Amino acid sequence: MARSYNLADLLEILAEAGPDRPALVAGDERRTYKELNERASRVGHHLAAAGVEAGEHVAILAYNRAEWIETMLGAFKIRAVPIPVNFRYVAGELRHVLSDSDSVALVGERSLLAKVEEVRADLPKLRHVVVLEDGSDADIPGAVEYEKALAAARADDDFPKRSNDDRYIMYTGGTTGYPKGVEWRCEDIFFGALGGGNVLGDPITSPEALAENAAQPAMAVLDCAPVMHGAGQWVAFMGLFSGAKVVLYTDHAFDPDKALRLLAEEQANVLMLVGDVMARPVAKALAAGGYDTSSLFAIASGGAPLTEGAREALKEHLPNAIFLDNYGASETGACGPSVGGATEGTARFMMKPGITVLDDDLKPVRAGEIGKLARTGHIPLGYYNDPAKTASTFFTDADGTRWSVPGDFASLAEDGTIVLLGRGSLMINTGGEKVYPEEVEVALKDHPDVYDAVVVGLPDEMFGQRVAAVVAPRPGATLTLEDLTEHCRGRLAGYKLPRQIHFVDEVQRTAVGKSDYKWAKSVLGV
Repeated sequence: MARSYNLADLLEILAEAGPDRPALVAGDERRTYKELNERASRVGHHLAAAGVEAGEHVAILAYNRAEWIETMLGAFKIRAVPIPVNFRYVAGELRHVLSDSDSVALVGERSLLAKVEEVRADLPKLRHVVVLEDGSDADIPGAVEYEKALAAARADDDFPKRSNDDRYIMYTGGTTGYPKGVEWRCEDIFFGALGGGNVLGDPITSPEALAENAAQPAMAVLDCAPVMHGAGQWVAFMGLFSGAKVVLYTDHAFDPDKALRLLAEEQANVLMLVGDVMARPVAKALAAGGYDTSSLFAIASGGAPLTEGAREALKEHLPNAIFLDNYGASETGACGPSVGGATEGTARFMMKPGITVLDDDLKPVRAGEIGKLARTGHIPLGYYNDPAKTASTFFTDADGTRWSVPGDFASLAEDGTIVLLGRGSLMINTGGEKVYPEEVEVALKDHPDVYDAVVVGLPDEMFGQRVAAVVAPRPGATLTLEDLTEHCRGRLAGYKLPRQIHFVDEVQRTAVGKSDYKWAKSVLGV
């Protein structure tokens, strides 16, 4: 039987070709490809027996753990659609995502499911709940225990034929409003975000060709990012589909010492971090010494900017490591690697084919001009349950080419790289000049004593708006507005320099880890 690009088909191909290869490590749990496939099959058979049908949605609410990956693949086994849910959400946000996604089943950790119970009466479509134990004693009425469910289910691969058109949905938080579900075809997400079966080379030409990855030398990827977010999830599946051992960081808070010790224990070759928020603590821990990093040859980053300062801090202790800092978004997939060595305070990327910068007429801009980042080819179908938002993000040009244009402003450099500038809705207009907050944030965070920063525009009598920042210094550091403007002066044009800075112990972020601009304005008195 011909295979599809449904993620369950791809797992089965690898399990058949290399059953005993290590596939997944999460805390004390370890799975070979055969074991991972069998447990995913048990999940699938259990869900089917519980009445979940092809095309229906199965939500996952958990921290990083082996069962998270098993559940996602198990849903794909029966052509259902897994819905990753942010474990940081409060009851109201959980109500929105579970309702908006039309989820009929939910697999979650007991303590997290307790928050769902607060809004369960508002979720009439949710008819089946499976509990992952996490030490909590919360009562979840009518729920089934995960391990008991798997023990009673079959482990075979006797499932209906799957399709390249089977759906994959990732909810994205953005910077404003409620999260929205970005809906992909499985074939498109595989090639658009999961490496296409060959992360560093040409994509595979058929699902069956993935079997060759089971003969590749063993690799190990330590994934410290949450797999409920795109960056962490995509790296996990890039690793699995390349035949690697994927090691999930399972602590609920990031500890660089634990991460580096885990790296040594599992002899990880790739370390996945979330921008500066993880990279700088890792660099500080490395400076203290005592870690075996001999197996490491690459550091991947996604989900948040990795500034040049953080990169250089890591290079001091890992001089031979290569950096795989990629731009990606739920609406575009993984687009391309960053270009190191930039000093102008902006994020520059060498984008893949099919990715460019378009003007308002969907025409490519010339070098030096500003437009919106756009991708064609393997892109999403749109937003689930939101035709209006779909129509405002996905466009078809006069030649019939369909584009995803999620709203990131960018410019095309002379050398072909793309300079990211941020969302236009957050743009600051100061004296007629346009300033994009993200480029100022990157410049500020390149200062060695800045831990985090958020930039917003404030009303200004003379210029209309002025650039202002909320900055969290590193512990023990003392900073002034003058220190930071002088630091940024060589990186940014004068009109982009912050005119006002408020220092805080910690910069607040949204539940999905993005800059909280509304909070920043409130801190600045607006």
